[in-house]
Amino acid sequence: MEKGKAGITETEERDLIESSERGEWVSVGNIEAQRAFWQDAARRALDGKRQRISISIPERDLARLKARAAEEGMPYQTLINSILHKYVEG
Repeated sequence: MEKGKAGITETEERDLIESSERGEWVSVGNIEAQRAFWQDAARRALDGKRQRISISIPERDLARLKARAAEEGMPYQTLINSILHKYVEG
């Protein structure tokens, strides 16, 4: 099964479209309030004593991280921190 740019198969994409057309999707309401809520939850979960570090990564990876962070509505440093936290916690 080949996945497209969005990371889903054509069958999954077709199922999502049909689900939307059947009216099965529910609005989350104020998206900005939802985003702020989850950003705050992420900050609280990750808060604690901090140590500043410097890291060099390929420009392509950084560009992709920034794009993914923008999709999630968060700063890219927060996304990187979250990824690292999840990795070390298993």
